[in-house]
Amino acid sequence: MRPVHPRGAELLQSSTYLGDPNPLYEKIRREAPITWVEDPGFWALSTHGLVTKASLHPEDFCSRRGILVGEIGTTYDFPPTMMHTDAPEHTRYRRLVQPGFKPSMIKQLRTQVEATATRLLDQLPMGEDVDIVEALSVPFPLQVIAEILGADVDEWPTFFRWSEAAIPDVLELSAEERAATQLEMWNYLIELAEARRNDPRDDVVSAIATATIDGDLLSETELAMFLIQLLVAGNETTRNLISGGLVALAERPEQWAQVVNNEAVLPTAVDEMLRWTTPVTSFLRTATSTTTLGDQVIEEGDPVLLLYASANFDEAVFGSTATEFEVTRSPNPHVSFGVGNHFCLGAALARMEAEVILRGLRERATSISLTGDVERSPSSIISGVRHATLRLTN
Repeated sequence: MRPVHPRGAELLQSSTYLGDPNPLYEKIRREAPITWVEDPGFWALSTHGLVTKASLHPEDFCSRRGILVGEIGTTYDFPPTMMHTDAPEHTRYRRLVQPGFKPSMIKQLRTQVEATATRLLDQLPMGEDVDIVEALSVPFPLQVIAEILGADVDEWPTFFRWSEAAIPDVLELSAEERAATQLEMWNYLIELAEARRNDPRDDVVSAIATATIDGDLLSETELAMFLIQLLVAGNETTRNLISGGLVALAERPEQWAQVVNNEAVLPTAVDEMLRWTTPVTSFLRTATSTTTLGDQVIEEGDPVLLLYASANFDEAVFGSTATEFEVTRSPNPHVSFGVGNHFCLGAALARMEAEVILRGLRERATSISLTGDVERSPSSIISGVRHATLRLTN
């Protein structure tokens, strides 16, 4: 018997963040933590415990049959991203690219990340209204990715267009326009990888381009899989982490004051921004056999949606202040980077980028205020901010 909550169908719309989804999430967690959404047909897991349990058992809940609700019923000849793979393929792929994200590599990137942040922060007007998304949170991670790719930093607007087209629901494109954009991105990144094979450097792209499996270099399809994921995931989540986090801080002057007055809170502030924004609202898994979660039997082949955005506000884990934004929150076991074998490879880079931005802003602005409406992204996958007018005062 599948328990259908009367408001379960709203879960699909709630993750667009056009309104505040937390009241619905709280109601679902309390009344039906595992609920069946009839159309298109998936289980929704809304508590921190359930999301974590399913994530830690990839043998029971696989990724190869799709990670998005829109992929239910879809099969692929080749996984479109590494996120669509399971062991042993996922283990092998992750081992190949892990060196590109090791601590020493992230540390090496910090100087150029700081230089990029400084350049953009110095251009922000003080005491005037500014769309922080257009001025900072969009160009910053895209320019960082351009540096990582060894591309011309001035190409970031093209990367932005490619990235937006890769996320369902963000841009209104025809199937032909989307396919043409994806082909353009594919060809550019493959050409870049070929250049690194001929002239390797000590960077992420070279590590991917020269990696081998059983002595063989990665195929063109495998190269594209890795590099497209690097380009898209490497900027979308960081961009929306920074946008949503700065909006939250602008709405809470007392929290920004803590950041300004105490440098030691920067790491916990970044984690609270991650929890609060949950840049990726959910991912899908599929049951590989009949199993049980809580008291509910999940049949083989049933899609299961991991609602990270709900898990990150679970009162059972974050207590009575779960719906409050606190830059000093510790511990903070958020699931914004996922859990288990699919934990985000770029987590350290995203944290470092957000921390660099906060550090730079606290040196420039004693106060941040919201002076206009916040326009949210219509995506059901990415918790995004399209526009947010802020005023920085020194």
